[in-house]
Amino acid sequence: MGKRGRSGEQNAMSKETKVALIAVAAGAVVAGVGVTAYALVGGGSDGSGDEPLSPKELQARPLSAAEVAQTSERFLAAWAKGDAAGAAALTDDAAAAKAALTSYAKDAHLTGAKFTPGKGAGAKVPFKVAATVSYEGKSKPYAYDSELTVVRDAAGKPVVDWRPDVVHPGLKAGDVLRAGEAGTPPIKAVDRNGGEITAEKYPSLGSVLDGLREKFGEKAGGSAGIELQIVRADPAKDKGKDKSDTAKSKDDGKALPDKTLLTLSEGTPGTVKTTISPTAQAVAEREVASRHRAAIVVLKPSTGEILAAANSNPQGMNVALQGSLAPGSTMKIVTASMLLEKGLAGIDKPHPCPKYFTSGGWKFQNVEEFEIKGGTFRASFAASCNTAFISQAGKLGDGDLTKQAQEVFGLGRGNWQIGVPSFDGAVPVQSAAQKAASLIGQGGVRMNPLNVASIIATAKTGVFKQPYLVSPEVDGRQLATASRTLAPKAAAQLRELLAYTATNGSAAEAMASLGGDIGGKTGSAEVDGQKKPNGWFTAWRGDTAAAAVMQEGGRGGKSSGPLVASVLRQIG
Repeated sequence: MGKRGRSGEQNAMSKETKVALIAVAAGAVVAGVGVTAYALVGGGSDGSGDEPLSPKELQARPLSAAEVAQTSERFLAAWAKGDAAGAAALTDDAAAAKAALTSYAKDAHLTGAKFTPGKGAGAKVPFKVAATVSYEGKSKPYAYDSELTVVRDAAGKPVVDWRPDVVHPGLKAGDVLRAGEAGTPPIKAVDRNGGEITAEKYPSLGSVLDGLREKFGEKAGGSAGIELQIVRADPAKDKGKDKSDTAKSKDDGKALPDKTLLTLSEGTPGTVKTTISPTAQAVAEREVASRHRAAIVVLKPSTGEILAAANSNPQGMNVALQGSLAPGSTMKIVTASMLLEKGLAGIDKPHPCPKYFTSGGWKFQNVEEFEIKGGTFRASFAASCNTAFISQAGKLGDGDLTKQAQEVFGLGRGNWQIGVPSFDGAVPVQSAAQKAASLIGQGGVRMNPLNVASIIATAKTGVFKQPYLVSPEVDGRQLATASRTLAPKAAAQLRELLAYTATNGSAAEAMASLGGDIGGKTGSAEVDGQKKPNGWFTAWRGDTAAAAVMQEGGRGGKSSGPLVASVLRQIG
């Protein structure tokens, strides 16, 4: 019996050693650039001679390097041969994968694809693609990088985790790669001085250029070329679309515009003039590039013209124009205008600013639990006292803030037409604690730098001017208007509060180097899961207004404040 036991241990050890050696060998090859075939040893067994593992046990078992290598190699080999069904069978969503891989050849006209794996990490396998796009006698090489991830399916079998971006990193659900005559002629976008705008010169405007082409390509007088494009999904056909989202602009035909990846033959571009200031855009690009997760918009308050829009990550979401973030205390500009109109506050009248205030069952507090004893509304606004606003929630109707935002500041109606897709802000009707939180820019309130810049521009001039990037004279579109202006007395007091905050309040440190006609407001917005809040800052100087956010930047006066002040100072 003892000999049998030792023999069994030796057999088990030899099998385990064999599996381990093959796994090590596989890992060594995966780290290189070649792809070889792998034969897995052990199959559904744990290598001990016991019964095969159940699907549940297999699912819980970590993937070996050999399993990752073999699965990715077989998938890429089938794809390279044009075997869409075979490659799709090696994924966890065969139907979607087959449709996408079939479209790769049929719609994108990509042929002769070669796939070269790179150095992987765990279950992820990066790979390079080199192919040729051929359409109606015209062809060009096209190369790009992508990545796949190997997972276990319900049976515990290793498969490729199917996602559209396996085919191309720019693809999202419902998107397709398509080669052919571009549906929209190209455009040549120019700034307010007539200089050409390019993504190379202004990286943050890359997605804006795509949006301008989609909106104005047919109207600008150009002719289409032959291109390989990412054709975005049509949201109107998306049955899962959130019908409650009414804050997207009328320019939002698609969440993202179609994107040109390769031009086989040039079309003839039409010219589209924008309101972009080359000086302001260059300054904004330079300033956000040196900061982390920053976005800024610069406006001309007297007209609504957008002078600049920049993001520190130009390849990511256009947060400056399409972001949807809680604006924090910058929303107090709107709330203050309402309190002033309703007679619930006067700039030099006594106003409570306790350390804490409970509303709707929630206990709210000020930053660092400060309080202002015997203070005025001017002092509370300048110090950005949360409880000064929360304390008024019980005197307001659930829809009062929503009405103020829509009727005076033009926010949240989904009717802005700036010339490219934008998010127009959201100030939903809320009750109890959420209503109180909305007063200080939390709760369900959502904004981006475009919206916040428009808020302070409206406060500066007293009249809402819908921001725009392309003059409505180009296509005759109707710009959004507000149904009323702020009462004259309240408007004057609001301007005075903002000017005081820029010279004596929370915005004073950032604005110290700027003189003349200035006003400003800081903001910080808490976000679940973040160690630091998003930092907001908005200000005007003369007939220029700007707003910025730095996600996880900390308090607005210290993060976005120097960004906004630097841009305003440099553009004069």
